[in-house]
Amino acid sequence: MSAEEERLWNIVRTNSLDFNSWTALIEETEKVAENNILKIRKVYDAFLAEFPLCYGYWKKYADHEANLGSVDKVVEVYERAIQGVTYSVEIWLHYCMFAISTYGDPDTVRRFFERGLAYVGTDYLSSSLWDKYIEYEYMQQEWGRLALIYTRILENPNQQLDRYFNSFKELAGNRPLSELKSAEEAAAAAGTSSEAGDQVNEGEVQPDAADQSPKPVSAGLTEAEELEKYIGIREEMYKKAKEFDSKIIGFETAIRRPYFHVRPLNVAELENWHNYLDFMEREGDLNKVVKLYERCLIACANYPEYWIRYVLSMEASGNLDLANNALARATQVFVKRQPEIHIFSARFKEQSGDIPGARAAYQLVHSEISPGLLEAIIKHANMEHRLGNLEDAFSLYEQAIAIEKGKEHSQTLPMLFAQYSRFVYLVSGNAEKAREIIVEALEHVQLSKPLLEALIHFESIQSLPKQIDYLDSLVVKFIVPNPENPNVASVAEREELSSIFLEFINLFGGTESIKKAEDRHAKLFLPHRSTSELKKRHADDYLASDKTKIAKSYSSVPSPAQSLMGAYPSAQTQWSAGYGVQPQAWPPATQAQGQQQWTPGYTQQQAAYSAYGGYGSSYTNPQLPATTTQTTAYAAYPPTYSAQQTFPPQSYAQPTAATAAAPVPAQQSASAAQAYYGTYY
Repeated sequence: MSAEEERLWNIVRTNSLDFNSWTALIEETEKVAENNILKIRKVYDAFLAEFPLCYGYWKKYADHEANLGSVDKVVEVYERAIQGVTYSVEIWLHYCMFAISTYGDPDTVRRFFERGLAYVGTDYLSSSLWDKYIEYEYMQQEWGRLALIYTRILENPNQQLDRYFNSFKELAGNRPLSELKSAEEAAAAAGTSSEAGDQVNEGEVQPDAADQSPKPVSAGLTEAEELEKYIGIREEMYKKAKEFDSKIIGFETAIRRPYFHVRPLNVAELENWHNYLDFMEREGDLNKVVKLYERCLIACANYPEYWIRYVLSMEASGNLDLANNALARATQVFVKRQPEIHIFSARFKEQSGDIPGARAAYQLVHSEISPGLLEAIIKHANMEHRLGNLEDAFSLYEQAIAIEKGKEHSQTLPMLFAQYSRFVYLVSGNAEKAREIIVEALEHVQLSKPLLEALIHFESIQSLPKQIDYLDSLVVKFIVPNPENPNVASVAEREELSSIFLEFINLFGGTESIKKAEDRHAKLFLPHRSTSELKKRHADDYLASDKTKIAKSYSSVPSPAQSLMGAYPSAQTQWSAGYGVQPQAWPPATQAQGQQQWTPGYTQQQAAYSAYGGYGSSYTNPQLPATTTQTTAYAAYPPTYSAQQTFPPQSYAQPTAATAAAPVPAQQSASAAQAYYGTYY
């Protein structure tokens, strides 16, 4: 191994997604390997395990085997290639060209073409493969087969559909009709001569259009009339395909990069794929839906959202095998290092009854993919709670907290403590333990906005007396600059927390404590109000209607206190800016709390937790007809690159297990707990 090879190998072993280093390594290996096919196999096998959609490198690998190996090895590489990128027109084209140059038997060559066309024959950009098939049959002078190929092409939209229709008419005009008819058509024509006046079926039934009805042709027609009928039937197919083409041409022309590349796609192209998939799902043809998803997942292979959408679409249509197949490819190959797909996989497996599989997916995130990821910890703990394993759920939080304590300046630790406290209070109703968790957090981590918010919110729903002085001291420590204890929080975060505390103190504090908090807020944050905000306020006043201005002129002069409060940013605005959009009503205050209720500023759920609501809001299950029959086999992605033995795909059946029912939460005010903590499930 050369020094450059060794250097590049070290890079890709450290970061296997470094595409440029991989391509440099391949280039260096090809330069120094000479006839060492083992070295070439090693680098291509490693690269294509990470990037199986790079059809050009499969072609280069096969060429190396052709030059240095054997025909069997070339076939093995191509078989692995069509497992890795089954719906690529280009890889099937290369495989068929190899078959033409290798095998003398036309029927053997045709089998290669037919295998490929079963997957990509209806691809809008499949003309290169069809052209090669046409060229091959033209060389064989099999005019009937050639006419049959044209007939099949005309059944579906294609970028070159007009050219194919014109070529078909040219063929029909240059060859005798007897040479163009299939055996079935010839037999039908022969039947018309024996029984005048009878009608026979004209036209063959193709694999891609098995549901089409045979077309009757009248007996006793002249040759010119028969030719006109023969072309007319294909013209009707062509017109129908053109009609559908007009519906999808906008989507197709917006696809600028139909192949895979590690560079991100632009937003417009990503949105176009979603819109195209939406359209095709509304059409309701499962065969077309699956093939469009497979096309999409070549260009968008690095985006978990499309894999998730594919799985949910197949589940909605009742095709769980296809759903599990797509999920396996996503989690094992294409987006295996992205936590989002594994969290979705855990949820999907739990809903399917595969509890061990769900736990394994979460554990993979905890241990390898993204240790300490808050979303994974929360969802895993919630699952264990649903299954009745409350102590296991607590243990997940405690283990995560212990790990984060060992990290310097952990950004996750304050959120973990806050969430653990909320979780304990919700599922067990143990207010004392929930308070202890927050107090412990204050001893181990630097004060932060999420932690203090959790404490203020927790205190707000506890019975009187409130620990106002204690909370006030913590708020002061967080919002007041102190050279001896520097605070990394931004001015906006400190102002927002101060506003939240103001609302709390206005509900539960006395006049002195309220004045103290308001004066402090004005002193710290009023001078920081931006000039742009003041300008905007003046502009708003200027644009107000004359009627409003007149009404203002008759209003009473505000007191100094009112003027001061007007300078504060709206507490409701502050709250909604940092919190999610799911409204949650706070619990009504008890009699001891003075018959007061929280203002609308406290009616929204935290944004930090709004992302944990699951995938249902982002990926709605499209309604596909469950009765649709799949007419074409779809490729599977095997755990290893073994040579393809059979045409049907592998099955990804999952084990099932009964899902335990979640226990009833401990005695606690359900409305108060839900209003405080929001939705956990």
